Amino acid sequence: VLPVVHIAKKIVTTSVRNKYYYVVPFDDPLNYPWKDITENAVYKLLCHQMFLSLALVMTKVFREPATINYPFEKGPLSPRFRGEHALRRYPSGEERCIACKLCEAICPAQAITIEAEERADGSRRTTRYDIDMTKCIYCGFCQEACPVDAIVEGPNFEFSTETHEELLYNKEKLLNNGDKWEVEIASNLHADHLYR
Repeated sequence: VLPVVHIAKKIVTTSVRNKYYYVVPFDDPLNYPWKDITENAVYKLLCHQMFLSLALVMTKVFREPATINYPFEKGPLSPRFRGEHALRRYPSGEERCIACKLCEAICPAQAITIEAEERADGSRRTTRYDIDMTKCIYCGFCQEACPVDAIVEGPNFEFSTETHEELLYNKEKLLNNGDKWEVEIASNLHADHLYR
């Protein structure tokens, strides 16, 4: 058994301060004078805090606003922005989709439905291309899987509707979207082609 050793510590009783302030606490906090309460509140709220707030506002007034006037001004969009779906055409006017059904297979939400048939020239084209936009999660897998860049997610994000049925896109609606946004879609794909 080891012996217990007591070490005496030297207690310093000298103070570093030269001045002491004597504070007299109130005996009963409920008897605090209401006059002092109101004077303190007026000083803290009206004088001190109001001038601090006014100074903060005046520093922000002359700065450039951080917001835009949305319906009339639009912010910049990335070339990789994933908005409303569109089916593209070749410059000759023929639709690009070759009905490989890769987009239908890769869609995690199972929002795409494709039916196809063979044409007289032996090429396969879609007879039905439907997207349920209420199921779509805008992941962009369909665009990445497409070997001919037929299905893309365009730059349009303003496609709210009044009914659920208007968000069930058929082939004609998708082709119209592609015709409408072809210039922006082509420039976005060109800007992003190095990273794909």
